[in-house]
Parts: sequence; structure tokens; C-alpha cells
Amino acid sequence: MNWITNYVRPKLGSLFGTRREVPENLWIKCPECGTMLFHREVKENLNVCTQCDHHMAISPRDRLRALFDGGAFVEIEVPEPVHDPLHFRDQKRYPDRLKAAQKATGEKEAMLVAEGALGGVEVVAAAQDFSFMGGSMGMYVGNAMIAAARRAVERKRPFIVFTAAGGARMQEGILSLMQMPRTTVAVEMVKEAGLPYIVVLTHPTTGGVTASYAMLGDIQIAEPNSLICFAGPRVIEQTIREKLPEGFQRAEYLLDHGMLDRVTHRKELREELITILRMLLGLPPAVKGDLPEPEEEEAPQNASEEAKEQAEAKDGGPKAAASAPASEAAEKPKR
Repeated sequence: MNWITNYVRPKLGSLFGTRREVPENLWIKCPECGTMLFHREVKENLNVCTQCDHHMAISPRDRLRALFDGGAFVEIEVPEPVHDPLHFRDQKRYPDRLKAAQKATGEKEAMLVAEGALGGVEVVAAAQDFSFMGGSMGMYVGNAMIAAARRAVERKRPFIVFTAAGGARMQEGILSLMQMPRTTVAVEMVKEAGLPYIVVLTHPTTGGVTASYAMLGDIQIAEPNSLICFAGPRVIEQTIREKLPEGFQRAEYLLDHGMLDRVTHRKELREELITILRMLLGLPPAVKGDLPEPEEEEAPQNASEEAKEQAEAKDGGPKAAASAPASEAAEKPKR
């Protein structure tokens, strides 16, 4: 036993106190303007930069909490597909990639399906997670769309989809591409039942998702500056050997060319959807004071605790956060 290390040093530390270490995830760097943002402010602002209004990635679970009344929703069970049907392996085995994505995101797969009340109207919603293998559309996503469509038809509820995808999942090959017609059939089930199908396109929505259920909505809404396309701008430029127009394939460009109905800020999206749903369902306009609000973030135990956290963050937080690459912060904001 080392008497100095095990007894004297801890005793001295308890007498004089030690400087509390500042967590590295107290600050987030905006990938657009480079501003260092306090993590609590970003979360309260729905992962939108408070300086330049850049819409950063938000997890499906946080998105649905901000969407539904009181932040309450019930997840819909999705049938499990066959795991690793092609026994695919590149630098890693496909099952290992799935486990790594599940551990990083805390989610089972790239789409979360739930039902709940939105402004008093019961709806079914599905949200994709781009941080889960690029939100790629595999057999699970196809099953999720079908499960959501069936529940919407069964309960006679509108269906809302939030898309964020890099396309089909190459590890599932042709089985992934088959999800395009499967999800299209699922959307047709909802439309044949006379129920609203609303799509909210977020950054980025590309590939086979754009070529199927993402562009079939009765109403097409997008978040500001979202990339929405089948093939990306870089691929097109290399193919045609010409410079593309400024903002090509961004949400505002698509709105100007008639491919979208609205481009809506994330903080205004809930009220926008409530208005649209009531209009499509023939309900009277919503009175803002009468509508239940989403669940608010729990306040700290006391104001001094939050002030102390911010003060400590200012002392050491930005330096630690600034050393991290901006691309890393853009892919998944730390919490």
C-alpha cells in the first residue's frame, strides 16, 4: 500500500478542494458559422443555431418529443427483418456495423415510428435518423413504413413522415432497393383510405428515399437549406461538366421551382402541421391558447446551479470544444 498516494493526497484534496473538471460536451460548434454555442441553449432551441439559424441534426426521439402534445407518444412495434441476409462484409461485418450504430445512437434502427396527439389530432409519425448509418433505407425502414401506414389506416389517422437519408443501404443490396416499391404501396394504402399523408424533408434527403415515399406527400414541407435530391450536386457536376446554379437542390431552390409547398423553420413546424391537419380534416382552426403545448425542458434545481455551469463552461469549455473538428460536431452534436 502506498501511504502517500492512497491516504495523504486524497486527504489534502478534500481539505483544499480540487478544481471541478469541465465536461467537453458543454459547447457545440455550429458547422455553418463556427460560433461556439452552449449546449443547453442549443437543445432549448431544437438544435438550431441561435446566431445564424442553421438547422443542425436532431434525433428522431427529440423531434417527436417537440412535435407531440406534452411530448408524449407511444412507439409502434416494427416487425424484425432477416438479419444480414447477404452475409455482407466490407471493412467490417454488417452485424458489427449495426451494433456500432445502435450503440452510438441508442436506437434500434434508422427509423422511429410512433403515434400520439398533435394539437388534439391523433396522428401516426415516422422519423428517420441520419446518424444511424446515414439514415439508409434497408428492410427495417421498409417494414417501419408499412407498419406505420397500416396503423394509420386501422386507426383512421393522418400519417406524417420526417425524412433524412443518404439512400438505400448497400449492405442489403437488391433487398434494399425493393423497399422503394414496398414503401410506395404503403403510401398508397394511406391515400386510398382518404387520410392525409404529409412529408417533412430534412437535411439531407437523397437517393432511393427521395425516389419513393419522400416525394409522394399530399403536402411537401422542408426545413430551411435542406439538401433534397436523388444524385448529389457533385455527382451531377462531374457528369455534365458544368457549374450548377447557386443553391441548387436546396429546399429554397425546390420551393421556387414548384417541388415543395412550404419551407418552414423547425420551431414553427408544429404549429404549421396543426394548421394543415385541421384544414385537411375539415376541423375548425386551432385557437393557440386552447392547444396543449409540447413538454418543456425541466428547469435546473436552482438558478445558481445553471449560472455556475455556464461560468465553468466559459472558463474551459470553448477551448476543449474548439479543438474538435467542425465536421464531427455537425454529424452528431454531443450532449
